Amino acid sequence: MSSQVRTDESAGLVVLQSPYPFADTVQRLLAALADHGIKVFATIDQRAEALAVGLSMPPATLILFGNPKAGTPVMLANLSSGIDLPLKVWVTEPSSGSVEVVMNTSAYVIKRHALPEALLANLAPAERLIAATLHG
Repeated sequence: MSSQVRTDESAGLVVLQSPYPFADTVQRLLAALADHGIKVFATIDQRAEALAVGLSMPPATLILFGNPKAGTPVMLANLSSGIDLPLKVWVTEPSSGSVEVVMNTSAYVIKRHALPEALLANLAPAERLIAATLHG
């Protein structure tokens, strides 16, 4: 299976079409992060939260993840980068059978916080891991 990739450079987002159903996509991402020793700080079921207050929305889960060994040097280079760390991946099903995985591009985080280009090496592996996980 393969996924389609769309990058919105102006918004700093990469949008991947997952070839897997929503729940499988979330589980694959969580497993890939765990397999690579990347800490998942939180998994938020946004749909469940909406339902809890009487609102509805399509399936949507936000995963906050990172590696303090990689992220701390980024934050130390510019403390404002902490607003983008830990990293986040947004999984949603905007229409039945169409699952999207969205995250900030590593280049966007570097540019947004005027960080040294060398720190791209701290963030880019996570972006590649997310993409590889969806390629099956």
